[in-house]
Amino acid sequence: MELEQEDGHSCLTHQLNQHIPQYCGSCWAHAALSSLADRIKIARDCEGDDINLSIQYILNCAGEMAGSCHGGSHTGVYQFAMENPIPFSSCQHYLACSSESTDGFCPHVDTTCTPANTCRTCSTFAASGGTCEAISYYPNATVAEYGSIEGVDHADRVFKIKAEVHTRGPVSATINANPMRDFMGGSVFNDDTAGRTSDHVVSIVGWGVDENDVEFWRVRNSWGAYWAEGGFFRVATGSNMLGVEMGVAWATPAHFTVENVPCSEDGVICGAEVHRLDGKTKMTYVAQEYVDPSVYLYAKE
Repeated sequence: MELEQEDGHSCLTHQLNQHIPQYCGSCWAHAALSSLADRIKIARDCEGDDINLSIQYILNCAGEMAGSCHGGSHTGVYQFAMENPIPFSSCQHYLACSSESTDGFCPHVDTTCTPANTCRTCSTFAASGGTCEAISYYPNATVAEYGSIEGVDHADRVFKIKAEVHTRGPVSATINANPMRDFMGGSVFNDDTAGRTSDHVVSIVGWGVDENDVEFWRVRNSWGAYWAEGGFFRVATGSNMLGVEMGVAWATPAHFTVENVPCSEDGVICGAEVHRLDGKTKMTYVAQEYVDPSVYLYAKE
């Protein structure tokens, strides 16, 4: 079962590289938000422009709950997103910096959690009188609920991971990344001597069987499309290879913007239209209700 193509449509969002423009240990944020973005795309029937979420906003504002460039928690991201709308990536591009970072230009970057570090734009060059302004009305997404996958035994856990991925989309998962650093792909990673202590977070996007009848998880990494199999790799299922089947978490989208409140190019003037949703006034975004993708995923089989 592969989510990369569903009836000819890609059900995954764009590929990511957590290590540019400088090194940052933000795999936990990349895996959590890419899985959430993929699920939003699935909820939209794998059509339309991708909704990609701002990882830098998480580094700017979710430090206490989720983490930093020196590590963090994928479930912490989901908890934060239940309480705080996550802006689209066009609001705040990835800088690979958090408050304690000292690499590259990070000491000169403001990563405090402010409106300008949530969503902003700059009008023109400073020499021409330009300024950078916070955007008051910005497209975003939220989480309805999240959880971890448990099981009465390991076979039950594997079954539940498959059921979750098939029914609702990719999941984030902890893993031992050390054996993968020089892995070139081209085959299923199936070394039972490899350690299972996790130090990295990835997302499981599907599973399949190779030409040798070895069942594998299809896993999305955040090291760029140049690595392994276009940024993905395959790892054998069923034996908790690299620890990938023990720390699996999921989240369901709550609301996500499908029509923006328009703002001027410099961000100073934004439309003041009031939109109604679930009987409540929403001034900061326009969203649609999350639709359980199992309704149409099963219908397409």
